[in-house]
Amino acid sequence: MFATLLADMTELIRSRWFPIVLLTVANVFMTFAWYGHLKYKTAPLFVVILASWGIAFFEYILQVPANRWGSSVYSTTELKIIQEVITLAVFSGFAVLYLGEKIRWNHFMAFLCVIAAVAFTFIPKNGAQATGTPQNTSTQTARPASTAAEQR
Repeated sequence: MFATLLADMTELIRSRWFPIVLLTVANVFMTFAWYGHLKYKTAPLFVVILASWGIAFFEYILQVPANRWGSSVYSTTELKIIQEVITLAVFSGFAVLYLGEKIRWNHFMAFLCVIAAVAFTFIPKNGAQATGTPQNTSTQTARPASTAAEQR
């Protein structure tokens, strides 16, 4: 039974979607930690800082494993771009639903620019075919730069 559970958990961790789910839930905690206190502007700043710190702890419990496990599927750059899209989506919902703010057309256009950044991030490198395996540039060996003498 334990072996089956461990195998199922390993398969879940290897999923391309699991890190995104963890990043999304972590981002909800982060958004409340950073901006939730704005609804309570009369609360003492020290109390707000402690409360935000406590909420952020739960964000880190999810964020760190999401990045650790996600790095087996995505490059670090891809993880960061995914995180930024999640941040904007979660924050937009938070701003509208919790803070009662309105999202204007220029906010929407800025969001589309970030979506374009995601598209550019996931374009295959140098004609490489999409194989479903991460192209982690941090583990690839770099070609040494040629010297000025070699260029002549």
